[in-house]
Amino acid sequence: MEFLSVSREDMKKRGIEQFDFICVTGDAYVDHPSFGIAIISRLLESFGCTVGIIAQPVSDADFTRLGEPKYCFMVTGGNIDSMVSNYTVALKKRNDDAYSPGGKGGRRPDRAVDTYCHALKRLYPAAEIAIGGLEASLRRFAHYDYWDDTVLPSILVSSGAELLMYGMGELTVTEIWNRFKAGDKLRDMHDIRGTCYLTEPVNTPMGAVQCDSFELVRDNERSYAKACRKQYDEQDEVYGRTIVQRHGNTMLVQNPPQRSLTQSEFDRTYELPYMRAYHPMYEKAGGVPSIKEVEFSITHNRGCYGFCNFCSIALHQGRRIQTRSAESVLNEARELTSMPGFKGYIHDVGGPTADFRHPSCDKQLKSGLCKGRKCLAPKPCPNLKIDHTEYLSILRKMREIKGVRKVFIRSGIRYDYLIEDKNDEFMKELIANHISGQLKVAPEHASNKVLDYMGKPHIEVYERFEKKFYDITKGMGKEQYLVPYLMSSHPGCTLGDAVDLAVFLKKHNIRPEQVQDFYPTPGTISTAMFYTGLDPYTLESVYVPRKYEEKQLQRALLQYYKKENRELVEKALIMAGRKNLIGSGPDCLIPAAAGSGKTPGKAGERVVGGHRTPGNIRKHAGKPKPPPKKGRK
Repeated sequence: MEFLSVSREDMKKRGIEQFDFICVTGDAYVDHPSFGIAIISRLLESFGCTVGIIAQPVSDADFTRLGEPKYCFMVTGGNIDSMVSNYTVALKKRNDDAYSPGGKGGRRPDRAVDTYCHALKRLYPAAEIAIGGLEASLRRFAHYDYWDDTVLPSILVSSGAELLMYGMGELTVTEIWNRFKAGDKLRDMHDIRGTCYLTEPVNTPMGAVQCDSFELVRDNERSYAKACRKQYDEQDEVYGRTIVQRHGNTMLVQNPPQRSLTQSEFDRTYELPYMRAYHPMYEKAGGVPSIKEVEFSITHNRGCYGFCNFCSIALHQGRRIQTRSAESVLNEARELTSMPGFKGYIHDVGGPTADFRHPSCDKQLKSGLCKGRKCLAPKPCPNLKIDHTEYLSILRKMREIKGVRKVFIRSGIRYDYLIEDKNDEFMKELIANHISGQLKVAPEHASNKVLDYMGKPHIEVYERFEKKFYDITKGMGKEQYLVPYLMSSHPGCTLGDAVDLAVFLKKHNIRPEQVQDFYPTPGTISTAMFYTGLDPYTLESVYVPRKYEEKQLQRALLQYYKKENRELVEKALIMAGRKNLIGSGPDCLIPAAAGSGKTPGKAGERVVGGHRTPGNIRKHAGKPKPPPKKGRK
């Protein structure tokens, strides 16, 4: 077993004159199943194809190092959208990149998929290109781009590629290979599920769901919001239909979603011969940091029917749960024990949501997941099946494997799912055996109004879970803590809501060390709210905190206890009409400034709703300034 070819020397050594496929990626080359390009390249290899890897190309020499492939280039921006990788939510350039050698930024270009495709088309005009991965998948329709503050066309249009693969690509790549064997070209492959292609409008498929054109959604927020809902409503493998969206003189066609992998197919994906390491060529640079998070972790599922509005999983992996067999998962655990550097600790057994092992209900297998509804929010569906039996059985057997000292769960437990389990067996064993002192959970906010916009359950559900967690923990004589993920400035969150969250945090003695501002990533429902000021499902107005100052105030409120935030917190409380929270009372967030002569405000004094910015005004106030705006009306 060895790494795939990355150089001419590798080709000569293996007697390869021309590769069948060449995979180009924005990540460093890490041959581990947590990296999408590793799965696709090893899958192609398993078909008997020769595959070359070009990782993080910069120069023409990088792109031409392996020559032109027989069938096509396959291009991905990597495991993360290149703009998210390169910029903070405050639009500042990042200096680090965990997916690059030595963890240093600068190796992944902005808009990596477009950049790579343009270079390949210039150097190899006759070559065909298929694009995939997260960046391509989430930008497959006309989409709001936070960094340019405008709506951009489908990445299939801007990149010049022949075909776009969205979602998880094993079955799609398999079908593409079968078509190549039959003599087809990428430009002929117009009926493969899980793909998008461009065609002349006269060839638009009959019966397709039509979104408003790129030009219309770019210039009209209401059209954008309606298009967003249509796109999400059809992302179901059972009832999802073809979607079309015109871009100038061409028609973008999205075929229905690819079907889910069977369990045996899913097992095979993770049993391909991965090196489970970064390529040795990165050793001098200090390796690739991202491997540390996954090196001794195991993926047992895909998909998430939690369907949070700010999350991209529903549009990429889908809402239907796919799982590996228990034996496949346990075999991987046994394999980890023989790896160099393994010290007895399996860092995670999870996926998007660690404790999902079954469909949300029996109905979805035949009829699909309910359109426009959520399984867990604002409260669990009566048809929800809650069962941790199989997952618990896997964890118990894994703990018994020779060489395994501890099995942790770090990828996220859905506390709103777990708290509904009438059997406490899993929760007790989770607390007793699978937490390293802290359990990360994601209530995200404390305002039920904001949680509704997020697509999350109401805060009372978290409070029930919190009480039960600490009751069980205390009963076991352990000192373990919940670490809640929290988000500021999500659409719908006013300054008053942020104050309510700060009050909640003080009441529950929660002091978050890290707080995430809402980041409008491509394709999500929450990003549509941010851009349009409308809820795509109701078309009602949504308050959006856009100004730099208000974002700064909301973030400071979540860390009200920090001395360096005192001035901002005071300003926020005064603006929100909550002076009663300044002073020495037990409910106060900050003390009055020394010698200020200020006294706490009257109890209950507040402003509900905060100030309102119209949905069609998207101005950044203060620093940092956004890049020049393009295509704005």
